[in-house]
Amino acid sequence: MGSSAYSPLDQFIQANNPRRKIEIRKGNRGRPRSTEDEPEIPQLCWLTVKIIGMRNLRKADLLSQTDCYVRLWLPTASRQEVRTRTVSNCRNPVWNETFHFMIQSEVKNVLELTVCDEDTITPDDQLLTVRFDVAKIQPGEKVRLSFELNPENQEELEVEFLLDNIPGVSEKIVTNGVLVSREVSCVEVQVDDTKMRSPYTREAIDLNGRNFTFIMKGSYEETQNISMGPSCSQRGSDSTMFHYIKYSQPNLDVMLPKECLYCGHDANRREKDINGPLSVPLNSLDLGKKRTVVRGASYEVSVKEEDGSKNLDLRLGFELCAEEKDFICKRKKVVAAALKNVLQLDEDLQEDEQVPVVAVMTTAGGVRSMTSMFGSLLALQELGVLDCISYISGLSATTWTMAKLYEDANWSQKDLRGPIDDIRKYVIKSKLHCFSTDHLKYYEKELCERKLEGHKLSFTDLWGLFIDSMLHSEENTHKLSDQQLAVNQGQNPLPIYLSLNVRDKFSTLDFKEWVEFTPYEVGALKYGAFVRSEDFGSEFFMGHLMKKIPESRICFLEGTWSNIFSQSFMDIVYLSGHSEDFWHRWTRGTEDDVEEHPALPTRPHEQTTRLSLPKGYLSNALREMMTGRPAVSYYHNFIKGLQLHNKYLENESFCMWKDTVLDSSPNQLNAMGDYLKLVDTAFFINTSCPPFLRPERKVDVILHLNYSGGSQTLPLDLFSEYCLEQGIPFPCTELSREDREHLKECYVFQDSLEAPVLVYFPLVCDTFRRYKAPNVERSPTDMEQGRVDVSNIFAPYGTGQLTYTEGNFNKLLNLCNYNILNNKHLILRALKTAVERKKRFKNCSPPQSSDLS
Repeated sequence: MGSSAYSPLDQFIQANNPRRKIEIRKGNRGRPRSTEDEPEIPQLCWLTVKIIGMRNLRKADLLSQTDCYVRLWLPTASRQEVRTRTVSNCRNPVWNETFHFMIQSEVKNVLELTVCDEDTITPDDQLLTVRFDVAKIQPGEKVRLSFELNPENQEELEVEFLLDNIPGVSEKIVTNGVLVSREVSCVEVQVDDTKMRSPYTREAIDLNGRNFTFIMKGSYEETQNISMGPSCSQRGSDSTMFHYIKYSQPNLDVMLPKECLYCGHDANRREKDINGPLSVPLNSLDLGKKRTVVRGASYEVSVKEEDGSKNLDLRLGFELCAEEKDFICKRKKVVAAALKNVLQLDEDLQEDEQVPVVAVMTTAGGVRSMTSMFGSLLALQELGVLDCISYISGLSATTWTMAKLYEDANWSQKDLRGPIDDIRKYVIKSKLHCFSTDHLKYYEKELCERKLEGHKLSFTDLWGLFIDSMLHSEENTHKLSDQQLAVNQGQNPLPIYLSLNVRDKFSTLDFKEWVEFTPYEVGALKYGAFVRSEDFGSEFFMGHLMKKIPESRICFLEGTWSNIFSQSFMDIVYLSGHSEDFWHRWTRGTEDDVEEHPALPTRPHEQTTRLSLPKGYLSNALREMMTGRPAVSYYHNFIKGLQLHNKYLENESFCMWKDTVLDSSPNQLNAMGDYLKLVDTAFFINTSCPPFLRPERKVDVILHLNYSGGSQTLPLDLFSEYCLEQGIPFPCTELSREDREHLKECYVFQDSLEAPVLVYFPLVCDTFRRYKAPNVERSPTDMEQGRVDVSNIFAPYGTGQLTYTEGNFNKLLNLCNYNILNNKHLILRALKTAVERKKRFKNCSPPQSSDLS
């Protein structure tokens, strides 16, 4: 916080108002850890920033020089901005103003210095922003730097930095090398509204129906109101709580009510604005005991600290959770027995070392993909391969198939023709009943209940209820965490559902973050942050569960995973194969590296100083229009408040998924709002493969079941290119021109030992036209059943088609079933290769390629 932030308090104390009293104290709330690998206690530092002046300042006004001030923002130290005074009509303004920030050295601290032009009528103009990595300054070092903003015009900003360790003050943190959870303090604010009689006026004073508003920026609560008096329609508590980062230097802003004074028995009351708004820095208060912050004629506001030490309710780590590790151990027993059977092995496989991890991934495609997945899984079951599979992932409408199957805790051990017969009835049935009066009333009731529970509503919630009505005859109460019963003995593959977290004003190509859902956890792959599935949707702050909200029914998650309403214009441009560069040129701000004098020595984790020049209002409006999404799903952000580690850009797990324009801008990346904004993964790349490429899962074989419309190679091409750019081990999937013009039913890709073997099934109708089963030719009367036009993205299998005829359903189901059965030899060869790989890896011998073409 800057010195300017303290001046109102200094003036207030000097005024010695007899009706207000402020006392000083600082408290803390520790959070003990029991982990063996607890890091060393990091050092807190005091950063002093002196804004000296500018030279050759650019002109922002037509008729005069710029009315300039500098705004400072260091969000890791305080969520409140501070600023210098304004120097009017000056080309070389001088400030010589000093500001102070308490920082945590383990956190990536990037100070933003924004040069602004003050306007009296219109909003102030932001001329430029300098982002400076504080890690460049060493403790005990005073550095005076000149930032070259425009070398041609010799425009410079001169700033002095001083960094000092704070002796005797330490903070315990929890980190996974990417995110940092810091200590949290909790304060109670209490209002005593006992009627008082003014010793000066002898008037009775009443506060009935009056509100006290308390604001603490950067806290979990942000704003709290206390309503006093029995006349309030909803009487509020006389106390409230704030949770905040212990060393974040917040202010408690108090908006005090006007006091109502009754003169004797006169019914006419007069309002006196005795006490105006007040801003109190918490680090100026001694919170060891209950202390008065402000006292009026009829009330007293006091603040005290509440001790509430507790462990994190969020898991920070890139390893698999304990429950999934236990599942893999149990599942490998099932897989080992199944592999011995299908591969006709002479010896049992050693579960820990020789059993490969096999996964099935699917792609989006509406009811087409849901139906196709049933056909593929039925074939895998008939081959005995379903028990060889440890994971199944889905996105969009294939999550409907998965959610339907996992309602039965033993679905893979039963004949899948039963669930297929059940889903067939819903697919061929008209969907008009979903719009009946009774259903519409049901939707309204469910949405109202969901809002009362604490969820933020969106159109995708209504879409989820529609899906539920479309695929069930009665209300489905299943939740994601209920699926734990289907995997607790390793009896079925573990399901993984995929979504993308996006940002407003950014296209999906520019900003997207993979979010995976399992029955055990929901987590962000890039950050290594996971919450229990039953806690997803609840409110978190700094890794602590602050408000438990009932777990969403799985139909609402299905609406999120298959959100067909989340596509923006920029997404369409990307998916059509065109570059976004043209739009970026007109809508993105300009970012450049800035040289500083004298040049500071840099270490690998230190970021270069950046200069940002914002675009104008027209460009911003164009950007909002191009990136606007009709609907996204809102869920409370479980990583709210967490900060980025100082060396997060060196973390291998983070860099594996580092693919957004904000990844090197920690303040913008860390400006995590109250909500995650989730969309259908297919609007970036139609794939559910990313969870299988986490090194911790050690997936050896991926069965890639493609159900997309249009090009059958585009999703695979896009994801292969993505993995290449990210440095993620993935087999080369290059196809010959001849193959691209006439796709076969199955391809197997394999190269390095680090990459999994990929068995790729495009959605094609090849030999199925002539064969109704492997090596069983069709009769002339049966040829019609082999004509399945899946290349047409429109009817009868268009992505937007929700109802099929029974004949079309059966043909698509049989096609996908046949394509798997007809390529049994390639699947078994891939499994055998994986087993041989595991043996070679165990013996540490050089890997040798296998011919899988």
